[in-house]
Amino acid sequence: METILVVDDEAEVRSLARDILEGSGYMVLEAASGEEALRLAEAHPHPIHLLLTDIVMPGINGGQLADRLRVLRRETKIVYMSAHTSEVIGDYGVRVPSDSFVAKPFTVERLIRKIQEKLGQQSPFKRPGPGRP
Repeated sequence: METILVVDDEAEVRSLARDILEGSGYMVLEAASGEEALRLAEAHPHPIHLLLTDIVMPGINGGQLADRLRVLRRETKIVYMSAHTSEVIGDYGVRVPSDSFVAKPFTVERLIRKIQEKLGQQSPFKRPGPGRP
């Protein structure tokens, strides 16, 4: 079972993401800030397979959090989320590859697809191509 660390300063977003991810079989750790996420990551004795983090947060933003977490846990993959435009995200100095981003508000399918793609799993929502079962 993969572990995902969800970080967002909005409790409703964390709760929604947790419910979606746990309902899809993931173990979820939650943090309301970048600082809390780093403390959790340092204390957690098992792998954290993926960080799902908001970009725009007070204190440590999502980009800074990802940079610091990579030092602690090189194996952790990153997916950013935000309701802000790319111009606002750019103001925070965060470069977000499109394969590592999910826009808020997200649907269940969109979030799970992005997580599975990043973790290298086959998405149940992906349609098989010609000649594939």
